[in-house]
Amino acid sequence: MNTSMATLEAGTIACTNCPALRDYCASVGQARRRAYEDWDYWARPVPGFGDPSARVLLVGLAPGAHGANRTGRMFTGDRSGDFLFAGLHRAGFANQSESTSTDDGLQLDGMWIGAACRCAPPANKPTSSQLTACRPWLVGELEVLQPRVILALGGIAWTACLRSLADLGEAIPRPRPKFGHGAECRIGERVLIGSYHVSQLNTFTGRLTPAMFDEILQRVRSLMEDVEGDSERGLHPGKASGCGR
Repeated sequence: MNTSMATLEAGTIACTNCPALRDYCASVGQARRRAYEDWDYWARPVPGFGDPSARVLLVGLAPGAHGANRTGRMFTGDRSGDFLFAGLHRAGFANQSESTSTDDGLQLDGMWIGAACRCAPPANKPTSSQLTACRPWLVGELEVLQPRVILALGGIAWTACLRSLADLGEAIPRPRPKFGHGAECRIGERVLIGSYHVSQLNTFTGRLTPAMFDEILQRVRSLMEDVEGDSERGLHPGKASGCGR
């Protein structure tokens, strides 16, 4: 991990911008679930993780109260993560298909995982002010990584990505691009693509299936190669261009 990313990690963990969220994370860690009563919960803001040379940034919603808030790593230790990492493994972004703890041997290749909100929020619903307070960490990851493709899981992550790119001075298309499963938008030299979130609500009901997620990840790889090819050929798409698909 380079110095800049290490600084972001330390800053995220120490963040106190949202005292109510810090208190909630701590209270969950104290109460625990019976299945995890032997765990010492992380119970703090959760930093991003992955390949520091990643060309793809995956952005989720927030840590799960008994998942990442327990383990200290995004999407690690819950059903959402089970679905996510199985898909990343099939697509070649992860060396294994599950993630249970920070010392389970998981490694990502070409991908970094962040979130719109770095503390577990009650009912998985961060407030607009909490999302605003947390956005500098996503902005920082975008600035350090300079990803070619950004994969937003869900509408909240999609909006956070657009606002973060605007904070970096990118021109966002008007009207503002709408989230949808498979929605795409080229902004500067990056492509933003949307997917339904890997939440149990979506995966258990069939709104998001493994096949649907595999298709998104295949598209991510294709976009990554296309954008990198444009850059190598000296082609620059401009500050913003159309969205769709």
